[in-house]
Amino acid sequence: MKFKGVTYDVGMVMDGNWRPSFDMKVVHRELEIIQNDLHCNAVRICGFNIERLMKSAEDALEQGLNVWLSPAMWDKSPQKTMAYIIKAAGRAEMLRQKWPDHLVLVIGGELTLFMQGIVPGKNVTQRFGNPASQEILKAGKHNAPLNAWLALANEGVRKVFHGRVSYASLVFETVDWSRFDFVGIDHYRAAKIKDKYIEMLQPAFAIGKPVIITEFGVRTYKGADTSVEGLAGDITDFRPNLFIIVSYVINKMLSTPFGIQRAPVRFKLKNGFIRDEEMQARELVDQLETLDKADVEGTFVSTFISPIAPYNDDARYDFDMNSYSLVKTLTGGKHGTTYPDMVWEPKKSFKAVCDYYSQHQLPG
Repeated sequence: MKFKGVTYDVGMVMDGNWRPSFDMKVVHRELEIIQNDLHCNAVRICGFNIERLMKSAEDALEQGLNVWLSPAMWDKSPQKTMAYIIKAAGRAEMLRQKWPDHLVLVIGGELTLFMQGIVPGKNVTQRFGNPASQEILKAGKHNAPLNAWLALANEGVRKVFHGRVSYASLVFETVDWSRFDFVGIDHYRAAKIKDKYIEMLQPAFAIGKPVIITEFGVRTYKGADTSVEGLAGDITDFRPNLFIIVSYVINKMLSTPFGIQRAPVRFKLKNGFIRDEEMQARELVDQLETLDKADVEGTFVSTFISPIAPYNDDARYDFDMNSYSLVKTLTGGKHGTTYPDMVWEPKKSFKAVCDYYSQHQLPG
């Protein structure tokens, strides 16, 4: 492998910002840790806000990391999504001119589900759960409109960005890779495909271009490696309870213009789930070894941090169990012991990925 990396969210936006607080001092420090302590030579920077993306990418490049810049606008029309990607590409060109060999632009990811217009549904939840969408996917009818969009987007991007370009695809998206420099695939190893995990990549290898696993990972609860929910499910219990109902009423009654903080709406996890950092660590190393042996060009472990899924001593509210992150976010003003300047603590998966990357010195 050439690229040993991790995904790094600077603010994906869906039902709120996934990185509510953004501080460049924190970003700089986390990128420093990603390079020096996690032993990555690449980082896939994802997010919606273009300013955040550019500042974070510039910092990473200055520190010597390869950057796979991934601007992401979700649940918008094809036209709005394309205009956004081209705008981001124009800004990225300024970075490419300074670091021409260390920047790759990813012009979207999993757009069959995350963009409007290819399968029915206003948002990703509707598109994923719509029976009509499932029929379209089974018949492969999503590929023609996806490739039509990618062709136009690639043409627009290439006019303003003169570096290497890729796309982060789903395994069932049959992309025309002739227009891209890398084959990019988000490839999570669900239990039902474990035995054919690498076999499913053979069509990608047959293209003859470098294959990058742009995203893969596993959640942090016992059984996530053998459960369908461990891949794409959600173990959060969204059913109404007394606390949520009271919070909702208070939110309606109080208003922030007068300086009153609205009460948080607090859900909890479904019953019966147990934290299992050992499993997450073991699974990530096994997948890294498997992908390495398959001669992929690079891997990006998902993900470094999930601020909106914090750790809690009470298992009912330990939302970090439901995340793919390598570090657990702390609450209540707590700081970590490994990194006292950070409000998170590395999980066992952090150490496992660190050891694997450090012991497999890949050319940067």
